[in-house]
Amino acid sequence: MSDELDFLSRHVVRGRLSRRDFLGRAAALGVSATFANSLLASAARAQGPVKGGTLKAGMQGGESTNSLDPASFLSQVPFNFGKCWGEYLCRLNRDGSIQNLIAEEIGASDDATTWTMKIKQGVEFHNGKTLTAEDVAATLERHTNEESKSGALGIMKGITGIKASGNEVIVELAEADADFPYLMADYHLIIQPNGGKDNPAEGVSAGPYKVVVNEPGVRYVGEKFANYWGGDAMGHADTVEIVVINDATARTSALQGGQVHMINRVEPKIVSLVERVAGVTIQNVAGRGFYPFNMFCDTPPFDNNDLRMALKLAMNREELLDKILFGYGSVGNDFPINEAYPLFPEGIEQRTFDPEAAAAAYKKSGHSGSIVLRTSDVAFPGAVDAAQLYQQSCAQAGITIEIKREPGDGYWSEVWNKQPFSLSYWGGRSTQNQFYSTALLSTADWNDTRWKRPEFDKMLLTARAELDEDKRKAIYRDMAIMLRDEGGVIVPFFNEFIDATTDKVGGYEKHPAAELMDGYALAECWVAA
Repeated sequence: MSDELDFLSRHVVRGRLSRRDFLGRAAALGVSATFANSLLASAARAQGPVKGGTLKAGMQGGESTNSLDPASFLSQVPFNFGKCWGEYLCRLNRDGSIQNLIAEEIGASDDATTWTMKIKQGVEFHNGKTLTAEDVAATLERHTNEESKSGALGIMKGITGIKASGNEVIVELAEADADFPYLMADYHLIIQPNGGKDNPAEGVSAGPYKVVVNEPGVRYVGEKFANYWGGDAMGHADTVEIVVINDATARTSALQGGQVHMINRVEPKIVSLVERVAGVTIQNVAGRGFYPFNMFCDTPPFDNNDLRMALKLAMNREELLDKILFGYGSVGNDFPINEAYPLFPEGIEQRTFDPEAAAAAYKKSGHSGSIVLRTSDVAFPGAVDAAQLYQQSCAQAGITIEIKREPGDGYWSEVWNKQPFSLSYWGGRSTQNQFYSTALLSTADWNDTRWKRPEFDKMLLTARAELDEDKRKAIYRDMAIMLRDEGGVIVPFFNEFIDATTDKVGGYEKHPAAELMDGYALAECWVAA
């Protein structure tokens, strides 16, 4: 049976047999659709990349306010398109290791406060200029400048000096940081000519595709860059295209109808239906992403920790996991780290739904009246339903939640990090240090709960410099407990990334870091024959 299916799967890849007929034969042999699809994927990988054609993605997470300036990247569409045209110093592999790209070598001094990056020679920008160490240094300098409003600003705070010397870039840190190479893989740090200081939104870098269409909130197209330094490693299609489809139903219909080859954010409640569609494969993977309820700790009434605790205790996490994620995730505990991270702090008591304790904390806070919670379909799949379920569980504790449904276009520029209580999403980061530096350091531009604790900052800086993993893990545990009990983030659950592809996509490999292969699906996949 196995030999027959292997033979037939190769015929599908070569276009000699339809996928439908293959799945029909597999079913007749008693083989599940999941296993049959995995055989097809293996056969496609064995055949190798197919060159040419246009590879299309239909995506949620695009707005009319989006820019090609990497410092401004907030949502999925800029993130994914950036991985097509942008090039980085290094990237995160599927196993959690670092792969060097523009940084050919990365080395540290014995005390991990001086890092030297050897820059690859002969790399060409899309505008024809040769990439130099000065361009890399200028890129890092721009993202350390608070005026850039970079999403990477939090992780760059520890840098005290940046210098280009020959084909090397030397970075000086205020404190030791063993995670420095992981920080350089941050998706905002696209290497640009003169660091993007002249025109950061020009969309010029050294990735496998160059920007030819940039219609914010509508459509993006990249054309294969003939002089891409990486050769045939990526950029198999002649062109790649992202169509912004924020509506979940329309996005799924576009996939089923063949208008696009892949989509992000399949809603968990329809996964079982999409799985039945001929020629479509669900690509789900567990990772570090989570869907938070964010409270501004410096804005009434959320500046009262008793109120924050009441809102945490009024969260029915198991119900949300079951009814919103349909099991495609795991329960959260009000700190943004799960078992997918190295040095995860085990043994912290799991917070559970306790309406009586929530009512007592709410009474102690002295607050009365409704609390406005803002949400939108684009916050995360099922976000509106999640808000409504939360409204119901809060009511059991005597807490009145007023839901304000916001439009998708503009949600990330006008609501997230602007309004005091809203739903959001985070894709996680490579290390705990990187996440905390990005989202919870007091000085981080993306501190979207406005929780600012000098004691927490001090522990984070100490953890960065601590090379003993046991000691570092103990510090991270103390940080997690402090955040869980005092912070402004409610973490009901960690989500799986759920994408879907058609049988026209070859080379898809799940990546636990983020959706659509950590944003590299368009750059690494190909249009199957």
